[in-house]
Amino acid sequence: MKIKSAEFVMSNSDVAKCPKERLPEYAFIGRSNVGKSSLINMLVDKKNLAKTSGRPGKTQLINHFIINKSWYLVDLPGYGYARVSKKAKKTFQKFITDYFEQRKQLVLAFVLIDCRHEPQPVDIDFMHYLGEANIPFQIIFTKADKLKPNALTRNVEAYIKKMLESWEEMPVYFITSSSKKYGKEAVIKNIEVINQEVKDAL
Repeated sequence: MKIKSAEFVMSNSDVAKCPKERLPEYAFIGRSNVGKSSLINMLVDKKNLAKTSGRPGKTQLINHFIINKSWYLVDLPGYGYARVSKKAKKTFQKFITDYFEQRKQLVLAFVLIDCRHEPQPVDIDFMHYLGEANIPFQIIFTKADKLKPNALTRNVEAYIKKMLESWEEMPVYFITSSSKKYGKEAVIKNIEVINQEVKDAL
């Protein structure tokens, strides 16, 4: 699939106000500062579609982008550490769960993991939440360019080992680098395949 168009549609914190079209949606979420905005921009080949920031916690709304006029990419607030007030954090954590539990157009969540770090409890807990809520998800390891190949392999294998302590099998995962555009084709191809499956099921 070639990305021919990627356009911002809306931002809001109320799931009921999200786009009404029955187009498949792919939600991108991860801990603050995981490189989510950079990954989104890399995937759609636009420098500033998603706003990047050196300040964690920049995304605090549900952001919808329509891709190729046929599916939505949804940029969700990070969970975990962010420099926002407790009240603000409580609010956006609530609409994150509202989104996942109420949004019928959602076909897949991509959970972003910084491959430089050992498995973090907040990430593991969030994936357990998705599993318990029966929300399909896949993992995208980010910032692969920051590690040497052996360290990258070691860290990913450690993650797989940790996941298999509580999951029957490792979820589908991708290894990416936004700066090197690594992993882009694999993620986009994966979305293309799922879009076709959704279409065939209608």
